[in-house]
Amino acid sequence: MSSSSLLNLRMPAEWEKHEATWLTWPHNRETWPPEVLPRMELFWAQLASELSRGEKVRILVNDPGTEDRAWAILNMVEAKEDSIEFFHIPNNDAWMRDHGPIFVWEEKNQDKQLQILNWDYNAWGGKYPPFHLDNMIPQKIADLLSLKTVRPHMILEGGSIDVNGQGALITSEQCLLNPNRNPSLSKRDIEGHLMNFLGVQDILWLGQGIEGDDTDGHVDDITRFVSPKKIITVLEKDPQDPNYTLLQENYRRLYEFCEKKGLDWEILMIPMPKPVDYEGSRLPASYANFYIGNEVVLVPIFGQEQDQEVLEIFKQIFPNRRIQGLYCQELVIGLGGIHCITQQQPALV
Repeated sequence: MSSSSLLNLRMPAEWEKHEATWLTWPHNRETWPPEVLPRMELFWAQLASELSRGEKVRILVNDPGTEDRAWAILNMVEAKEDSIEFFHIPNNDAWMRDHGPIFVWEEKNQDKQLQILNWDYNAWGGKYPPFHLDNMIPQKIADLLSLKTVRPHMILEGGSIDVNGQGALITSEQCLLNPNRNPSLSKRDIEGHLMNFLGVQDILWLGQGIEGDDTDGHVDDITRFVSPKKIITVLEKDPQDPNYTLLQENYRRLYEFCEKKGLDWEILMIPMPKPVDYEGSRLPASYANFYIGNEVVLVPIFGQEQDQEVLEIFKQIFPNRRIQGLYCQELVIGLGGIHCITQQQPALV
């Protein structure tokens, strides 16, 4: 499939080679309680260390003191120092996937130029103010890298979409059609923006996201591309679980989309973890919230019996990358996962 973008823009797939992965160092005590936050800093350092073996890791911090503290923790976990870079950009929270830049290629003839899409951001429908600093991050990163920005004038979080880099995109109706995002845009308007700015032509609309997901149904907790023609989707085994019916419906939509379009996509099913709760509330724990680095795939695990089953599936899908499970039981207290805190910057190859 070729891009249908009138702007000649294309969002590359996550498995295409990266120059760097961007993170925002955690600090928000409303997202993680004070007793949990230090362990989150250690988690960020371990994640950065894993990625630093195969690509640059670029980290936003609010001030020099935070950078010094981060370096101490990174050195403790033996991160590759020459692959780590810090940038002092004020921010509200640590969800780089959603408030960070989406990098796209402008492709004309044989030339490629990297650009940044500066989508608007309102903290998942205005749920978690303040978010004004996070909304400024894409432009600030573009200024640092001397990259052109394109502003679509639409609210969009990176976790709400997934692309195969060859013209197909997955999203959910619960999120992108939610009136707390773009009430003045119709479904057709939104599809037009996705096609023009991300270079896609086939859009698969799933229904709802998983229980406990405060993002209103981000697809990075449900269904993800792992190659141009291969998709992972999560299914719940327990018919009594609230996720059972909605995930079955999403699978039905995925299967029927492939049939209708005549696509020879392979659909791989992975289980949902058993419910993870915190203070009486269901958390959005999902094995689908993984991240594909240059040399490693970081997979969430939860100290459950199906962790190993899921890791084995990823080893078969990515035989040329290390598969590293990261314990995410406490990360999801902040209502996000590994994919939610990362954002890839593609490399010119």
